[in-house]
Amino acid sequence: MINVVTVHWKSSKWIEPQLDYLDRNIDESYRVFASLNGIDDEGLWSRFHFAADVPGRHPEKLNLLAEEVARGSHPDDILIFLDGDAIPVRPLVPWMYGVLERYPLMAVRRDENLGDQQPHPSFCATTVGFWQEVRGDWDGAPWTNAVGKEVTDTGGKLMYALRDRGVGWFPLLRTNTKNPHPLWFGVYDHRLYHHGAGFQVIRAERVDWEERYRKDPSLGRSLRPTRESPNLGLLRRRASDDPGALLGLRPRHLRVLLNATTKTLRLRREHRFYVRRLRSDQGRVLEQMNQEVFAQLCRDPEFFLEFDSTELDSTEPHDP
Repeated sequence: MINVVTVHWKSSKWIEPQLDYLDRNIDESYRVFASLNGIDDEGLWSRFHFAADVPGRHPEKLNLLAEEVARGSHPDDILIFLDGDAIPVRPLVPWMYGVLERYPLMAVRRDENLGDQQPHPSFCATTVGFWQEVRGDWDGAPWTNAVGKEVTDTGGKLMYALRDRGVGWFPLLRTNTKNPHPLWFGVYDHRLYHHGAGFQVIRAERVDWEERYRKDPSLGRSLRPTRESPNLGLLRRRASDDPGALLGLRPRHLRVLLNATTKTLRLRREHRFYVRRLRSDQGRVLEQMNQEVFAQLCRDPEFFLEFDSTELDSTEPHDP
């Protein structure tokens, strides 16, 4: 049995096309397990084998859905993780089985995103048994990217779990012959399409900051507030949730406050850069293309040939 795990967030627009492409490109029995956050249409919920408004961050949703799959599956059953705005555009069978005969896990690897190293959940396939064996976890963990910046992203823990066990995995690499954007509208191994901006407005990705990264290592997504490295807004929320904590403040906490202030100022500077990109001619063109490509994929199953015109004469996987 093939089990597909996917997450749709506050929009149902990708549900129908994703299910259509799955049905078109999986020629055997499969089930879909979905997190449908902020989607109240009972008719859509009934389209899935399992659907719930799963709590938590994106990695937590994927982990919980994988646990749900495991409860009713055989260890040899296939487990696929698929972003809500990702679809197979060519048949997965028998190609997927050919890869998994050689490697225990296959996943998109976005080398084009300044050298991302981790398996990416836009598409990842393995077996239920292997996922449990390595204690699969989609949570983030840091690595240093191609411009020397430490970044943390979904899939980091899985990457290190595989490395620690000496397990090789098969990376599905971008095969675009046309790139209107270095990261969005991506075709991987000629068979998987990841839209890249499916559930939020056009945004600036890490790769869009490449020149700024090289000039100033302090920039980038590492500025994202975390519990260990908060900004002022996160500190205010903590104080609001637990006013009594203010009574326990000590002089050593001054450094935390200073670091939070610095992070807040840098975040504001980056937000101004981000807004300028959104309002630029390039930002408006990408937003229009985002909408046009979605409309095209809904009516034409060969839409992806605009981005990857490669003709395939074999279902065999290529060597990474």
